[in-house]
Amino acid sequence: MPASAPKRLYIKTYGCQMNVYDSERMADVLAPLGYEATDTPQDADLVVLNTCHIREKATEKVYSELGQLRLMKAARGGAMTIAVAGCVAQAEGAEIMRRQPAVDLVVGPQSYHQLPELIARAHRARGERLACDFAAEEKFDALPKARRPGGVSAFLTVQEGCDKFCTFCVVPYTRGGEWSRPAEAIEAEARGLAAQGVREVTLLGQNVNAYRDADGIGLAGLARRLARIEGLERIRYTTSHPRDMDDDLIAAHGELPALMPYLHLPVQAGSDRILKAMNRGHTAEAYLRLVEKIRAARPDIALSGDFIVGFPGERDSDFEATLDLIRAVGYASAFSFKYSRRPGTPAAAMPGQVPEAVKSERLHRLQALITEQQGAFNAAQAGRTLAVLFEKLGRNRGDLVGRSPYLQAVHVKAPASLIGRIAQVRIAGAGKNSLAGEAVLETA
Repeated sequence: MPASAPKRLYIKTYGCQMNVYDSERMADVLAPLGYEATDTPQDADLVVLNTCHIREKATEKVYSELGQLRLMKAARGGAMTIAVAGCVAQAEGAEIMRRQPAVDLVVGPQSYHQLPELIARAHRARGERLACDFAAEEKFDALPKARRPGGVSAFLTVQEGCDKFCTFCVVPYTRGGEWSRPAEAIEAEARGLAAQGVREVTLLGQNVNAYRDADGIGLAGLARRLARIEGLERIRYTTSHPRDMDDDLIAAHGELPALMPYLHLPVQAGSDRILKAMNRGHTAEAYLRLVEKIRAARPDIALSGDFIVGFPGERDSDFEATLDLIRAVGYASAFSFKYSRRPGTPAAAMPGQVPEAVKSERLHRLQALITEQQGAFNAAQAGRTLAVLFEKLGRNRGDLVGRSPYLQAVHVKAPASLIGRIAQVRIAGAGKNSLAGEAVLETA
């Protein structure tokens, strides 16, 4: 008998790096069923939208995308399975199926290991189509042990969920409480990645530095274990919370060369009044003192952050306090957003909702300051020699693209044989978002 034709799989990922990891693992789960990736939804047998629920616009984009997919599915006589996964699926599963009957499956972020079974049920007279259980441990136990990394860098989820309950955030409701994978399982996955040529892993978690497995191993201990893996040369982690940045983890930054000197440490605001309303559990002064401790342990470390402007009740003086904190820290980069009301969160019902025009004006001013700081940080790399992990070919003939220790893209003329290797590169100049390498001086 001739072999059956492969089934085509299209996954569109919204939001954070954890969703990128989840999308990769969905592809791993579906591979034994014969699904192979395709670049467009038009010819896909299965389309998965892996969604994000952090901001209202992200949710509305999902419904807009589903409208387009409904038309594609109808044009093919229904020969397309549509699945919605991720945090919107968790929060609005029944609503999704009500608003868009073309959707066949709704799968929460802790249930995507059930995709093969759910697909089979959906194809049998539309059986159970909604899976949104909170069972992270079951999910990781059920996922295939082998992964198929797409390059020399890979994401690796180590922790899920959140117990912090910031008043603006839906994560505790869509991802559940904090849960950490066993260090032994993470190390095994990392060893498998390294054996396939991965040289850098980014450890992921909603509060990744809250990681602590059942044996009491924290993120610092986990980093020390991973740093011993042959071939694994770089370790990063995101997203961290200031309340979970303990002394052992700070010390690890000074001890482990593999732990990159780039830390994403969100603060969200610089006003104590707003931080309290957000339920962040720390003050602006405490955050600044924490930054001092981290820099004392690792003087070359660079920081990135997250900021929300226009949180309910934010006054001009509160916003100015945020700008003052940014000036005091000096960020290498940052992500900034206008506050977005999310149904079911305490902040959505708070008085003093800030007008949209005021949010926009504040966001523009904040981003101008961050852009200035990022430009200054990048420009300061000119003339330095940085270790660059080469990842892929560049756009122009003879060009390679790699990453600096600070996560900047580095473009340099170099042989393709350097892909997957770390080399010392002299930096000639800087653009808005990348660096230009002048010469490869030596390889590691």
